[in-house]
Amino acid sequence: MTVDLQHLELHDFRPRPMVHLPEHLVPRSPAPAIDVHNHLGRWHDGDWRVKDIPALIDVLDASNVESVVNLDGCWGDELETNLDRYDRARPGRFITFCRADWKDCANPGWPDRVGASVADSARRGARGIKLWKDIGLRVRDEHDALVFLDDERLEPMWAAVEAAGFPVLVHTADPAAFFEPLDATNERLEELLEHPDWHFAGNGFPPLRRLLDALEHAVAAHPGITFIGAHVGCYAEDLDWVQRMLDQYPNFHVDIAARIAELGRQPRRTKRLIDQHPDRVMLGTDVSPPTAEAYATYFRFLATDDEYFPYSDEEPGDTGRWRISALDLNDDQYAAVAGGNARKVLAQ
Repeated sequence: MTVDLQHLELHDFRPRPMVHLPEHLVPRSPAPAIDVHNHLGRWHDGDWRVKDIPALIDVLDASNVESVVNLDGCWGDELETNLDRYDRARPGRFITFCRADWKDCANPGWPDRVGASVADSARRGARGIKLWKDIGLRVRDEHDALVFLDDERLEPMWAAVEAAGFPVLVHTADPAAFFEPLDATNERLEELLEHPDWHFAGNGFPPLRRLLDALEHAVAAHPGITFIGAHVGCYAEDLDWVQRMLDQYPNFHVDIAARIAELGRQPRRTKRLIDQHPDRVMLGTDVSPPTAEAYATYFRFLATDDEYFPYSDEEPGDTGRWRISALDLNDDQYAAVAGGNARKVLAQ
């Protein structure tokens, strides 16, 4: 069938790069790795993300990944089920974080109950807590008002977190383009058309800056708590903002999960960030279930000096129509980012 190239639709455009560049594939991490950001539970859709745990262990062994943080522990019986399935069955290979039941915020007296739930999760064996982007975007209190990370009513939760020695892996907001108008200038247009519920511009949602301010207020108010800002501090598009947070708050760390597409189009700026804070950037993938191919791409991004390569197996990538360049970290930086930094935080 003849294609009318003058009217070729964008989703059918699949250019093959003609540039010839070296490829340095890295199927096995040069230093022991920890994936600090992954989802192994059944919180998202009711079914276990990982069906075959022995097969996953084989992937981890082949990739030199010593541990994976499971952010889907939830609370109560569901936490126990996750701990039984992962942490207790394979000691050292899995580290499960709990969550809080934010649906309870619709009922009076919720702040103390949330704090009690976190304390209970610590007693059961959770190793940290995951705070997701629903805080600030969708969680509402008994008066139908949004609950933000800097809400004073969260103090019982923060007290329980600090008493437990939990690190907090926090995801607030989302990619910056998700808060921009949905028009021909939005660089994530194709992704947002595929997932319209990810678009947060207007319609009662707060602006991106309000969510980032709430994160900063929470970090500043709780210097005794270690925060891991998911997805490069929740603002991979503005590494000056991320560096200021790292400069100003010693308790703030970041993971790179699901953001090498962003970092790889600003590799020199990313490298400067790591040069400044080599002890507070961590490997995470957010590829669930974990795959050998995804790990190899992350290792290549951190360890080599390759240019203009795909950031995912999808073509074009789901984040945007661009390719990435790698960071060429030195051996010490690589070892720290790949596993050493997470090892220190998780040992608290």
